Amino acid sequence: MSGHSKWSTIKRKKGALDQKRSKVFGKLIREISVAARLGGPDPESNARLRAAVATARTENMPMENIKRAIEKVTGSGAAEDYVEVVYEAYGPSGAAILIDVMTDNKNRTAGEIRHIFTRHGGNLGSSNCVAWMFERKAYITVDKSLAAEDKLMEIVLEAGADDMKDGDDVWEIYSAPEKFDAIIQALEKAKINTVEAKIAKVPENTTTLSEKEADKLMNLLDALEDLDDVQNVWSNFDIAE
Repeated sequence: MSGHSKWSTIKRKKGALDQKRSKVFGKLIREISVAARLGGPDPESNARLRAAVATARTENMPMENIKRAIEKVTGSGAAEDYVEVVYEAYGPSGAAILIDVMTDNKNRTAGEIRHIFTRHGGNLGSSNCVAWMFERKAYITVDKSLAAEDKLMEIVLEAGADDMKDGDDVWEIYSAPEKFDAIIQALEKAKINTVEAKIAKVPENTTTLSEKEADKLMNLLDALEDLDDVQNVWSNFDIAE
């Protein structure tokens, strides 16, 4: 198991002990607001907003919170003017890292990210030093208790999925980003809830780490994700089973 898949599994298992729901909601509201500001308030004609709303729903965000985030932009126009930045870096054992940031102060955010790398090891890299290793894909997961493998595979492949994998406690569904909506709609029609639903950056190759190296990297990734301005963190690490 590797890369985004491994990190997602670890975070799911930590979830019951993790009291960061308000921070997760804050990041999702920021993404919804920016998506609505850039592409319009109608999810039907704004693919990025549809994906953001779908992700928010998997995190059990109330619909009134979602509507409020959209109305804040389209109504008063008083939403913060966020800038999107992608930082590329290497972990302490050479694993590639991509950091998606949404900030209203680039200097502050750059300083915070730099400080984390100083504390946990690794280093920031130049533009496109690791981005070429990742591919944008729709990434959707379904709890294994909710659907049998054969039936779920039939539903998602018919909706346009490229692949379905065993993700330990969930089924992991991958597709081209433009098939995201069709797969979500097919799952909703079948009354199958998702655990995660997002447009991910999936590594095309991996770096294998020892358990000790992986622990160091996961501490670094966790510290990065704890920053308010960091929306997503992706890595290409692999841990031998």
